[in-house]
Amino acid sequence: MLDAATTALLRAVLDEVCGSVPSHETGAKAHVASKILEAAAQGETPPESLKFVGRRALSEAPTMWR
Repeated sequence: MLDAATTALLRAVLDEVCGSVPSHETGAKAHVASKILEAAAQGETPPESLKFVGRRALSEAPTMWR
């Protein structure tokens, strides 16, 4: 279980990375969120590292909006 500070960090990174993704693209957002969470679970918690992981995941996500 993640502490409140880490959870807030992950939410902020997800919001920043997916800020331009339409709200109906839940699959893309879920993909990005899972990759960010996976990285954090492996100890990768610096915000810039998580943003990199999130941006890479977004570029690989199957979406209709790109």
